[in-house]
Amino acid sequence: MENPLPGAASDPGAAFDTDPDDGIRATSRAPVTFRYYDFVMAGFVAILLLSNIIGAAKLTFVEVPFWPEGLWPAPDGVFIYGAGILFFPLGYVIGDVLTEIYGFARARRVIWTGFAAMVFLAFMSWVVVGMPAFDGWTCAASDSLAMQGDPDAVAGAVCQQTYVSVFGSTWRIVLASITAFWAGEFVNSYVMARMKVWTKGKALWTRTIGSTVVGQGVDSLIFYPVAFWGIWTTEAVVTVMVTNWLLKVVWEALLTPVTYLVVGKLKKAEGVDLFDIDTDFSPFGSEKPA
Repeated sequence: MENPLPGAASDPGAAFDTDPDDGIRATSRAPVTFRYYDFVMAGFVAILLLSNIIGAAKLTFVEVPFWPEGLWPAPDGVFIYGAGILFFPLGYVIGDVLTEIYGFARARRVIWTGFAAMVFLAFMSWVVVGMPAFDGWTCAASDSLAMQGDPDAVAGAVCQQTYVSVFGSTWRIVLASITAFWAGEFVNSYVMARMKVWTKGKALWTRTIGSTVVGQGVDSLIFYPVAFWGIWTTEAVVTVMVTNWLLKVVWEALLTPVTYLVVGKLKKAEGVDLFDIDTDFSPFGSEKPA
């Protein structure tokens, strides 16, 4: 059943419809309902939270054998990065899909939902980490010390220290993470929406990669200085910032075929191709999709 498109006769987005027989109608007027919007929102928030919980606490590396020796930011060919970026860019992929399929207004709602979820995650972590640990609490770390015959090891204290190392964060890192996500995602969505109109809906790869270059750039420019300036050396902050930004952009580019596949199937399923022609692009815009 076709989604209602009020005012289609005067719809400026209809001019971008290059194939009227493909079952996908170009429009600047959002339908009343979408079939899969809620699922995309759930996927976005899930990846966002899991990337911050599971991936943020671990540093890993990748060795690039063909990297020129002595070339910054990896003079020895070893790129050090947070493990979370393996999956965190998937949030930007879904963000691109959201804007491409559902428009900036609905992407804005998802970004604010993710922002609220991250704030609650930070609050819950602060409360749970701050609660006193029971001395009899055991975990892999305490079991390891027990096997080594350490008579002074208090299981609960050992487990608490391990728990804090994984789930505890300083106020700077929490502030940096939430602020960087908020700004980076809105910039990503804005660039994506604007480029879609500029390119008349063609060359999807230019706007998925272009929006990621800018959005992830804003994310990295905020996160690393706010979180680590004065704690790490200036060189370390800049090196990790650039390395992580570069890896995220490369990862996004490699995922382009996946993005094309998902966008194509969702457009077909929803039956519309939405263009943000008369959209209020303020992050605080109050208009709701029609």
